Amino acid sequence: MRQRLFLIITFLLATVACGSKDPSSDSSVQSKNDVIESTAPQEVNVYSARKEALILPVLALFTEKTGIKVNLLTGNADALISRIANEGELGSADILITTDIGRLVRAKQLGLTQAVSSDVLSRYIPTNLRDPAEHWFALTTRARPIMYSVARVKPEQLNDIEGLTDEAWRGKICIRSSSNIYNQSLIAAMLIQQGEALTAEFAKGLVANFARPPKGGDKDQIKAVAAGQCDIAIANTYYLAGMLSSRDGKEVAAASEVGVFWPNQSNRGAHINVSGALVSKYAPHPDAAKALLEFMLDSESQAWYAKHNHEYPVREGVEQSDVLSGFGEFKAQQVDLEKVGELNGDALKLMDRAGWK
Repeated sequence: MRQRLFLIITFLLATVACGSKDPSSDSSVQSKNDVIESTAPQEVNVYSARKEALILPVLALFTEKTGIKVNLLTGNADALISRIANEGELGSADILITTDIGRLVRAKQLGLTQAVSSDVLSRYIPTNLRDPAEHWFALTTRARPIMYSVARVKPEQLNDIEGLTDEAWRGKICIRSSSNIYNQSLIAAMLIQQGEALTAEFAKGLVANFARPPKGGDKDQIKAVAAGQCDIAIANTYYLAGMLSSRDGKEVAAASEVGVFWPNQSNRGAHINVSGALVSKYAPHPDAAKALLEFMLDSESQAWYAKHNHEYPVREGVEQSDVLSGFGEFKAQQVDLEKVGELNGDALKLMDRAGWK
C-alpha cells in the first residue's frame, strides 16, 4: 500500500513539474530582468582629436555625475574620421570630438553621422554654430585674428585682413601652409563673403608678403614674430593664450612680444571657427552619446573649457578666460559654417594657384 501511494505521489509531482511554466517566462521575473538591464553600467566610446589633457577632466566629471563610463581614444582628426569610415556598421565610435568645421562637415558628407534631436543643444548652441540638420554641434569657438610684434608694429598701421597684401608688409608675414585646415577654412569663409576673384587676389598678395616659406604650427608663427623673423602672423587666439599661461618661461616671454589685432570690425567681422562634436551613424550607445553632448553644454563644462583651453564658450552667460578677455572684445563673422566646410576643397585649390605652399 505504501509503495503504491509513493508511486502515485511521484506521478503527481512529475505531472505538476511538466506543466509548470519556465521561470524566465514569468512576467514578474521578466520585469525584474528588465530592471537589472536598465540599471546596468552604461558606457560611451569617444573618439577625440583633442589631446587627452584637454578633454579628459570633463569626461571624468561626466562619469562622476552620470555613472556612464567613458572609453576614450585620441588621435589625429583625419585619421579618426578614416577609422570611423573603415569600421562602418561594426564601428565602436559613439562620438567624435574634433576641431574645425571642415572636419565636422567632411564626416557628415561621408555619411558617418546621425541627427541628434535635443532641446538642450538647441537652447544653448546658437543656430549658426550647429548643423541645420542636427548632425554636428559646436562646443567652443576660436578666433583667428592678426597677431603683430608690439615692438615693431603699431596697431594703427593695421586695418582689415585684406590690408596684409599691401607692399608695406613685403617679407614680413608668417603663416602656416595651405595644407592646414584652419587656413583652408579662413579662405573658404572669404570665398563666401567676397567671391572668388577678390579672394584669389588676397591669397596672391598675401603670398607675395611671406617672410619665409610656410612651416610649423601656430605657435611657431608666434615665436617667429617674437624672434624678429616676421612682424605679422595669423594664428588662433588659444595658442597665444596657452603660451601666455604656460609654465615654460620662454613661451611666456615670446608670447608677451605679440599683440592681437581684430580685423574687419567695420564690416564682416573677424574669422572664427569651432571645435565640435557629432554622433556616429552606427553609434552602439546613442543615448549615452546624446547625454554626453548635452553635458558638454552644461555651464560647468563650458566654464572649464573656457578657463583651461582658452576657447570661447558657445553658451551665453559663461565667462571666458582672463587671458582671452585681455585680448579685447570683437565682432565675429556671421557666415554659414556648413558652407565653409563644404568649400574647404575649393579653398585649397585657390591657395595652390596663388603659390601658397
